[in-house]
Amino acid sequence: MTVRSILALIAVVLLWSAPVHAQSSNVMLLADQVLVEQGGDTLVATGNVEALHDGTRLTASSIIYNRAANTLEIQGPIRITQPNGDVLTATQAELDQGFENGLLESARFVLDEQLQIASARAARVQGRYTAMSQVAATSCQVCGSDRPPLWAIRASRVVHDAEERQIYFDNAQLRVLGVPVFYMPRMRLPDPTLERARGFMIPELKTTTLLGFGIKLPYFIPIGDHADLTLTPYVSPITRTLELRYRQAFRTGDIKVNGAISRDNLDSGDLRGLFFAEGAFTLPRNFRLSFDIEAVSDDAYLNDYNSAFKKDRLDSALTLSRTQRDRFFSLGLIHYESLTDGENNATQPTIIGDLRYNRRYFPKAIGGEVRLGFQVHGHYRYSNTDIDGNDADTVVDGRDVGRANLDLSWRDRWTLAGGLRAGAVAQLWVDHFIVEQDAVAAGDYTKVTPAASVELRWPFVKQTATGARVLVEPIAQVGWIGGERSGVPTDESTRVEFDEGNLLSLSRFPAPDRRERGLIGAAGLRWMRQDPEGWRAALTLGRVWRDEVDTAFSRSSGQDSTASDWLIAGQFAHQNGLQLLARGLYDSDQTRFTKAEMRANVTRDRYTLGASYILLTTDPLEDREDAQSQWRVNGRYNIDRNWTATGSTRYDIAEGQFLNAGVGAEYRNECVAVDFSVSRSFASSTNLEPSTDFGLTVALTGFSTGGSGKEYRRSCSY
Repeated sequence: MTVRSILALIAVVLLWSAPVHAQSSNVMLLADQVLVEQGGDTLVATGNVEALHDGTRLTASSIIYNRAANTLEIQGPIRITQPNGDVLTATQAELDQGFENGLLESARFVLDEQLQIASARAARVQGRYTAMSQVAATSCQVCGSDRPPLWAIRASRVVHDAEERQIYFDNAQLRVLGVPVFYMPRMRLPDPTLERARGFMIPELKTTTLLGFGIKLPYFIPIGDHADLTLTPYVSPITRTLELRYRQAFRTGDIKVNGAISRDNLDSGDLRGLFFAEGAFTLPRNFRLSFDIEAVSDDAYLNDYNSAFKKDRLDSALTLSRTQRDRFFSLGLIHYESLTDGENNATQPTIIGDLRYNRRYFPKAIGGEVRLGFQVHGHYRYSNTDIDGNDADTVVDGRDVGRANLDLSWRDRWTLAGGLRAGAVAQLWVDHFIVEQDAVAAGDYTKVTPAASVELRWPFVKQTATGARVLVEPIAQVGWIGGERSGVPTDESTRVEFDEGNLLSLSRFPAPDRRERGLIGAAGLRWMRQDPEGWRAALTLGRVWRDEVDTAFSRSSGQDSTASDWLIAGQFAHQNGLQLLARGLYDSDQTRFTKAEMRANVTRDRYTLGASYILLTTDPLEDREDAQSQWRVNGRYNIDRNWTATGSTRYDIAEGQFLNAGVGAEYRNECVAVDFSVSRSFASSTNLEPSTDFGLTVALTGFSTGGSGKEYRRSCSY
């Protein structure tokens, strides 16, 4: 049939093939030649035959349609493409008019362009089930009978449920390179299009020096459309562990719970475990409620099991907050628990409550901006022993503190002649403290502290001949903080950071139990460049002066003299993926850095590399008897299309030893994903026992549990 007559043929076929039964639907038929046999009950279509029915498309070399029996006899090669993209091919078939029931010979079923199921014969039942016999299933590229796929599942019978999206195997045999390695009489796997299915997930083989060789076998349980539970038994000669993860999504938020319970030979044989939970919800009037719960049975559990939640300090928090354009509200309760050897939780601030409210106003009468801040804070120690100031051992410290703080300020900025920018700040702090279980402290303290400052900035901006934009901005500030320091003990402002963010601040202490006093000055220089060749850089230099030495500043704060250490901070970023960030406090008198940090990242097509460095000098006021100097390096390298190598390490320069190190290898192709890793944690103050961990996971991709391998699809000539 010519192209010019196709439209006419379609109309004839639609009218002729009207359904015999009311529940049947029409089939649209296209072909090179159509013949209606004598009697009118049989239609023969040959040559590039194409049939369409409810989104299902069938192509074949010929179709014989029997109107009385409502059947289709089809000669191949046959290809049936379903609305969801699944493809069924065969050499010949006998189907009903709607393609829902019938038999196919030498059938091949392709699910989601990944999983191939080849069979000697396939039966279509009710348009939902496809039952196949003498089956071979794989998601690997099949390149002839002489080259077996990397893996395949042989089965006597396979049933695919299109509605439930499940695949059922009878007498299943897993073969690797054609060699049988595993047998199961019954097996069920989710097809690639199913995101959430009940059943076992990818197992993980794990070996550690503490727990020995073991296996993790996760089992996933969906609970409705918005919740699921994953149970993971972990068995080794040393431990019997059950891990769990529960997730649920609500209309206004979500929660996630992780837990584990173990009985092992490392401890006294008692039950050990962990419980971690988190969630967040949106409440009416733009309020947000969030919670975070962290608990373990003992200090060593996270280290012994190399848990993904491994950390030195646990924090459980409940927070209610609301953020608006000109106001902020937050109410929180936090519980801390240290897992570090040598820290006594009885003498650490363990329970902390905090209420904050901030508001901004823009009065037209005086101009500028008025800020109002209010805070109520309290922290509690479990120890009931008073500190008397004479004990060298601070383990007896049970001091509890509560405070209320009011912060009222006005600020404004102006542009003067020549582009000079001027700013002024007037501030008033009202602080009230209640101190208990401290024989040295007076009990209650109230202090009113006025402060004011003026600052000048003179930004110079120019564009170079090459099109680069450059900013040079000298800055200066003079400030005054009145009043005298009260006798309230330093309980919160024990660690002071000096950086670009507080160079022009009136007080660099992190909490109101300490405020700077007297006359202060600050000066600095900012430089920035945006280059058209794809890089940008920034540099900040700054220093602070004060009329008197403030003994509340520690040595490593860089503020322990009338002239502070030099603040040096720089950034660099290039479009080729290079990023650098460095910050440090340089003591010009002793010609050395008292504190420094650096971070470098390189991201390219084939690799990523990250490195960080930190330096902290000895500081008695910060309970640091030894200097800390550490490197951390991590990276990832794509060896080729399928292989990837990873590595990480952390090295303590001051101690001259590694803290941890690890390497890994990943292999991916269109049908398998293999991950191997080995890591070593060395003994330290936060790591009670050294351990070496080995991990191995093997996933057969193409099923829902194994993920997709489409991006690694290759040809047989690859």
